[in-house]
Amino acid sequence: MASSTSRKQSEDRRKTPSSSSGPLAEELQCSICLDAFTDPVSTPCGHNFCKSCLNQSWDISLTYKCPLCKETFRRRPDLKINTALREVVLLIKEKSGQSKSEVLCDICDDIKMKALKMCLVCQSSYCHTHLEPHQRVPKLKKHKLIDPVENLVDHICQKHDKPLELFCRDDQTCVCFLCAVTDHRNHNTVALEEESRERRPQLMKIQSDVQQMIQDRMKRIQDLKRSAKLKKETSEKEKAESIELFTDLIRSIERCQSELLEMMEQKQRAAEKQTEEFIKELEQEITELKRRDTELEHLSHTEDHLHLLQIYPSMSRPAHTSSWTEISISDTHESVGNLRKALIQLQETLDEKLSKTVLKRMQQHAVDVTLDPDTSHPKLTLSDDGKQVEYRDIELELPHNPKRFDYCCCVLAKEGFSSGRFYFEVQVKGKTDWDLGVARESINRKGMITAAPEDGYWIVFLRDGNHYQAYECPPVSLSLRVKPQVVGVFVDYEEGLVSFYDVESRSHIYSFTGQSFTEKLFPYFCPCNNEEGKNTAPLIISHVRYNE
Repeated sequence: MASSTSRKQSEDRRKTPSSSSGPLAEELQCSICLDAFTDPVSTPCGHNFCKSCLNQSWDISLTYKCPLCKETFRRRPDLKINTALREVVLLIKEKSGQSKSEVLCDICDDIKMKALKMCLVCQSSYCHTHLEPHQRVPKLKKHKLIDPVENLVDHICQKHDKPLELFCRDDQTCVCFLCAVTDHRNHNTVALEEESRERRPQLMKIQSDVQQMIQDRMKRIQDLKRSAKLKKETSEKEKAESIELFTDLIRSIERCQSELLEMMEQKQRAAEKQTEEFIKELEQEITELKRRDTELEHLSHTEDHLHLLQIYPSMSRPAHTSSWTEISISDTHESVGNLRKALIQLQETLDEKLSKTVLKRMQQHAVDVTLDPDTSHPKLTLSDDGKQVEYRDIELELPHNPKRFDYCCCVLAKEGFSSGRFYFEVQVKGKTDWDLGVARESINRKGMITAAPEDGYWIVFLRDGNHYQAYECPPVSLSLRVKPQVVGVFVDYEEGLVSFYDVESRSHIYSFTGQSFTEKLFPYFCPCNNEEGKNTAPLIISHVRYNE
């Protein structure tokens, strides 16, 4: 029987197989040595490492923390080999053709030949030539031979130095024959081969589950990358549109500024011209007055009384003069008024362009939404195409469904969204009462509903024909300039935004901001009851007509 030292030397001479390639192999790699797990152990925080890698890491650092998440443990954890994970690694190696390590013969002197078998009794590996005595000598023929393995020590009882040939089902551990008659004397022990046959289907199931988990995570990564790419493309497009929009706005401002300056210059030139004309008139009047003053001075000294009396009527009449105060400042008021009017018109133009741009961007994320009959309250009637819902006083006989609303007259859409942006429009024309918005998948659908964001609802509503509110806590009253006929609902999942818009007037109604979404969101509709015939019109999911 070889000594422990020779056994260790023989193990050191064996070659290690190269790590498997592919995503599954990457999931089964130790993050310390970056190779497939060898004797995998799990830390209390749930991460897996090779036993030797983790022990070496703790021996060097003298602190007990997870190399991956850095969680520190006050005491050094007692590491147990995760046998299930180890078997999965071995199965993966088998499928990839790497289950057999390149184990070399311990007996060859010069050129080491590849081992054909290992003897658990001799605890040595043998090539085809050196295996011959075990196939010929009667005593050696009784020894237990196995296929070559990299870690022979795993097959030897460390207490009795005997082959591990039995499995104790009570303690769930491999034992040798001596263990079976001592420490495990009254336990249920079976041959390793028997236990292995029974466990193989379970291992295959575990492997299947692991592969499915990996595929799910890979799909999630692909979805996230695709979403990030789409978001980047959308952001670039919005950036270009924003540049175009503000370029147009700057041009509009420059044009208005130019027109205002031209108008003011025209007014200035007209005022200067008018002033020059008045000055000219006044100079002429001054000349005329001076002439009259000279004549009056002459008449005041004349002795020709007849001439004085003849011209007195014309001299006694006031001279015609133009008052300089006739130059009105109304032009100044008119200029200011025109300037204010132009600025108001510019502001209206800017608001219209901004509203049009915002709505156009939202409509680019339009989705096809249909009503889900499995969620519809029994007093609601859905159209065949799933685009209209109306309230009826007659309760339909519908099958029981855990997704169905049984108290509030609501219905959800079939389509749910867990990422990105989406937008839909609903016609509310002719209605005096309605609720619209989105709700998360896990909302309470039985009995009374509390419709608020903390309960999974993001909704606005109309009551009594003109009272609009947002379901906040407390509710927020909304003041709208016009009564919406078509309401647009826009959701940005990652940004935590739910916005409502009046499509026809292109005006903002309300927005829930800073929300945190963690599950699917479904469009939500409530046509409310008939209100004695005043609210019979249906809610209609509209086809989005893009604003140009």
